[in-house]
Amino acid sequence: MVTGYLDHLTVERGLAANTISSYRRDLRRYTEFLEAAGVRGLGEVAESDVAGFLAALRQGDGDHPPLSATSAARAVVAVRGLHRFALLDGLVPDDVAHEVRPPAPARRLPKAIPVESVVALIEAAGAPEGPRGLRDRALLELLYGTGARISEVVGLAVDDLDRGQACVRLTGKGGKQRVVPVGSYALKAVEDYLVRARPALAAAGRTGVRGGALFLNARGGSLSRQSAWTILRTAAERAGGAGGVDLVDSVSPHTLRHSFATHLLDGGADVRVVQELLGHASVTTTQVYTLVTVDRLREVYASSHPRART
Repeated sequence: MVTGYLDHLTVERGLAANTISSYRRDLRRYTEFLEAAGVRGLGEVAESDVAGFLAALRQGDGDHPPLSATSAARAVVAVRGLHRFALLDGLVPDDVAHEVRPPAPARRLPKAIPVESVVALIEAAGAPEGPRGLRDRALLELLYGTGARISEVVGLAVDDLDRGQACVRLTGKGGKQRVVPVGSYALKAVEDYLVRARPALAAAGRTGVRGGALFLNARGGSLSRQSAWTILRTAAERAGGAGGVDLVDSVSPHTLRHSFATHLLDGGADVRVVQELLGHASVTTTQVYTLVTVDRLREVYASSHPRART
């Protein structure tokens, strides 16, 4: 049953390999929990068993440390999905996991860096001479210019970029596609890379200059997510404390995406427009950025209004 459910998530839902791996691990632990409780199949599971599994995740045991709310929530989502799948397939009469809610994780504000720090980061990435410098600058310009996830950008093909219309087609979670405008800085950086750098990188491998992945590694293959993260980290080390921010400690794979959203909202963009650009299924996910901008408004108010100063 678990194998069939995971196959469904892979083929029908298009979930990422890392997500499938996490679900497989969570469901293996769930089946072990049920076996230890004497439950021999999904048809025998009661709501109390699912709730007991959640409690066990949070408490831990001799073989497993206690899980955080985020990790436990992911495991419960996997279990709920399994029971729902079994119900739809007619294997069980009821969805006993439906009422067991995942624990709510602590709300963490996204980390954004000032515009000056973003510029310093991009300049540092493009500092080295040669094809790699041009590629790295184009990569970071595109990340910040579109708000894309690193996985979305390294997954781009040359044909996904429409230079005439100044837009790019991104493929997000679950294979959902969206078209996002590309700003002039990012467009110029990508043009420079395509003309002056990518042909040299492609010549090192079997990738055709006109087709294939947009961003290539030194061997002519597709740039990996891990390599893109290394590029970002190396640029942060070169830029140091630019813009009053220690970039080495502040940069993460999502830093430019968070900065993209925050800077748009600071500039007056509507939250629903930002939602579409980020590819969020729900505006609730995007609204966490409004908390960041409210904090910024408070800072400006406190430092500028004559009756706000102490």
